[in-house]
Amino acid sequence: MLHKSSQKEAVSHRYEPPEQRVRPAKPFSRTKQIMLGFLVIILIGSLLLMLPVSTKPGQSTDYSGALFTSVSATCVTGLVVYDTYTHWTIFGQLVILTMIQIGGLGLITITSFAMIILRRRIGLNSRELIRESLNTPQLHGGVRLVRTIIRGTLLIEGIGALLLSIRFVPELGFGRGIYYGIFHSISAFCNAGFDLMGYQGEFSSLTAYATDPLVSIVIMLLILIGGIGFLVWDDILVNKYHFIKYRLQTKVVLVMSAILVFGGALLFFIFEYSNLMADMNFGEKVLASFFASVTPRTAGFNTISLSEMTNASKLLTVIFMFIGGCPGSTAGGIKVTTVAVIFLYIKSYLLHTEDCVVFNRRLDKDAIKRASVIIFINLSLALIMLFVIMATQDFEPLDVMLEVFSATGTVGLSAGITSELNTVSRTGIMILMYLGRVGSLTFAMSFTERRTSGVVRYPEERIIIG
Repeated sequence: MLHKSSQKEAVSHRYEPPEQRVRPAKPFSRTKQIMLGFLVIILIGSLLLMLPVSTKPGQSTDYSGALFTSVSATCVTGLVVYDTYTHWTIFGQLVILTMIQIGGLGLITITSFAMIILRRRIGLNSRELIRESLNTPQLHGGVRLVRTIIRGTLLIEGIGALLLSIRFVPELGFGRGIYYGIFHSISAFCNAGFDLMGYQGEFSSLTAYATDPLVSIVIMLLILIGGIGFLVWDDILVNKYHFIKYRLQTKVVLVMSAILVFGGALLFFIFEYSNLMADMNFGEKVLASFFASVTPRTAGFNTISLSEMTNASKLLTVIFMFIGGCPGSTAGGIKVTTVAVIFLYIKSYLLHTEDCVVFNRRLDKDAIKRASVIIFINLSLALIMLFVIMATQDFEPLDVMLEVFSATGTVGLSAGITSELNTVSRTGIMILMYLGRVGSLTFAMSFTERRTSGVVRYPEERIIIG
């Protein structure tokens, strides 16, 4: 039996008014932790780029330019206000490269791997962070996936660097050639688009290698491998070449990627046949067409000048930049799976079928909601920024579209207006790059991950659509 004083305390506690109770603070959500992690890397990078040792003699860096470069590198975009070769020293370039690698793999992936190396225990919260950052459907297997990602990344980037060095060493010397191979391999795999080709002309990207099969094919393969998604890697490693055993996501990603790559190459071949590719032979035109099809999917390199493209090619580039790569990868954009879900549901609706079926699997009913929300958010952000830039500066509309959708999809392609943006436009582009990178992993999902179901459901009533 409780003592009287204990009974009074219990009763007092039981009937304490709600407003007087001390409520525990809400935990910092995993989404916010990931977003804050990217922000911290951006701020540290911008401060490092402001150091005198980061800038070459005769060059000056204001904080706005350093911050823009840091955002672009961490968000693996590739839009630049300074040419990477002519403006930054080796130290500055290595800072940029480090941010690209962290931004491509994700801070959570890298810190988790460090914990594995140090044999530190990875708790439930850390495993949830891994699941959230990699956009995996389940908690189980996250640690193993982290190991696969890091080892696979080092292997692929190493092979890419070695192959690129075959071309760069004879041209630039042994040490510089190896360095160029490593830099461009990491930049391509992480879909960043930063390059060191400014010695051939500022902001020239890979235009000098438009007809070079070795450089073009290696860069394309690195972009595609980095952009198909870590879950797809894992699925292919486990099930090898047995397509029928793949997860539904892997099948959709591979099929959609093939359609976009080959379909885009055909269209670019047609649009630029008598324009930028007029002086190329047939094989060179095919190579340049495939490169133009692959790189808008968030990579940022170019072998033909975007500013001199036909309007049809520019518009196609904008569409590809908006689509982007695949979920849980180094790529940005709304993702190919989002586009696939929308088209599949359109087909299902037009054919009056109750279920949306693909590869003998029925899609989740919530998939269309998530896909619609992601498209609406990204398109709204892009349209707002289009109005802002067009209202404050005088550029060609298609060039502005290239810039804005390049930032939204974390691509890095530009018609050459990045360095001419005013403070308002530059700030808006930085926000788009940040939200584009974080959004591809967590930001868009934050609008749909917490669903509440009220006790009361209101009467249903139809409105006319279309």
